Parts: sequence; C-alpha cells; structure tokens
Amino acid sequence: MTIKLSHTIIQVHDQDEALAFYRDVVGLVPCVDVTMDNGYRWLSLGPADQPDVQIVLEDVAVGRAPADAEALGNLLAKGSLSAVIFAVDDCDAFFEKARASGAEVMQEPVEQPYGVRDCAFRDPSGNHLRFAAPLKR
Repeated sequence: MTIKLSHTIIQVHDQDEALAFYRDVVGLVPCVDVTMDNGYRWLSLGPADQPDVQIVLEDVAVGRAPADAEALGNLLAKGSLSAVIFAVDDCDAFFEKARASGAEVMQEPVEQPYGVRDCAFRDPSGNHLRFAAPLKR
C-alpha cells in the first residue's frame, strides 16, 4: 500500500487576492477553479513539478457558522494557524522576489540548525509561510 499527499488546505480571507499571491509571488500553478451550486469555490494551485499535489485556497467564511468564521478569521489574521513550508532552490533569491512584491516579511534568510537556510513571510490573509533551501556545505 502506498500513501501520498494529494491536497492540503490553506484558509484565506480573499480567494482572488490569495490566488494572485500564490501564483505571482510564490510561483504555484493554478489547477482547479470552480464554483459549486452551493457557492463553495474550489480553488487550488500546486507546484509545476508536483502535479499530483494541490493546495486548496479555502475562503475562511464559506460553510461555517458566522461565529466560527469570525473566530477562525481572527486567528488567521494574527498568523495563529499552522505554518506552511515550501522548499526552494535559492532562499535568498526567493526572499528578494517576495520582499519586492510587498509581501510582509517575518524573517530574513537565516541558517537553521536543522540543515536549511530559510525565510518567512505572511500571505495577504496572515498565514505564516516559510521558504527553505538545503544548506550548501
């Protein structure tokens, strides 16, 4: 039996704003963008070289009770939800590209004791994103 990751979900406040960020800044490729009869929009992107992995950008308010959507939205805006870590070839080059886009910098590139050089940003919704490249020894 094999098991592989196929989809993961990132909560966002504005799907169109998130789409532009993840496509134009992060460099992901759009996969699916369809709105269902109930108003739920399935919007996913993925790495070009991993076509079997999709990241779904889910509207934090859709399908939730208003109080739950508000609570989750507040956590999202503070960056208190889980982080997403992307592997990149060149952390410093990615950092410069993302910073030039106006993305909110959380951490400039630094060597970590666990074998990567990484940096961190927030996406437009407040999600904590890290971009890591293996250390060159």
